[in-house]
Amino acid sequence: MRVIVQRVKSSQVTVNGEIVGKIGRGLNLLVGIADTDTDNELDWMVRKCLELRLFPDEAGGDRWQKSVQEIGGGLLVVSQFTLYGDCRKGRRPSFDRSATPSLAEELYNRFVLKLRSSNLQVETGKFGAMMQVMIENDGPVTLILEREAE
Repeated sequence: MRVIVQRVKSSQVTVNGEIVGKIGRGLNLLVGIADTDTDNELDWMVRKCLELRLFPDEAGGDRWQKSVQEIGGGLLVVSQFTLYGDCRKGRRPSFDRSATPSLAEELYNRFVLKLRSSNLQVETGKFGAMMQVMIENDGPVTLILEREAE
């Protein structure tokens, strides 16, 4: 499982001209599911996304003092199978490591449900749709999280 985590001032996702998900301060999560992912990877990733200290404290001191949970921020979760695109050979990416659409959608939906148990605002895009994602990156702070099946 791969997640691109972006600390944002705001973020929204649009499908066919309609805003389907929108948050203010928080994290934009671009989520790629591998063909080997299980609930173990989901659970690890949920904990990481919720507990990573990526936000400054109220006094404006240390830039990495608070988690999204501690600031009561939002989460915008967008499925992105292209995170498993392998561009090492040829001119066209291979997506052999990406989960099948049915498995990816099932695991993506479970990931979103687990995040929602945090009681934070959790918004999503539309799985499998062409989406336009607007991200007002704060910092910018962008991290890559990866967890492979054991």
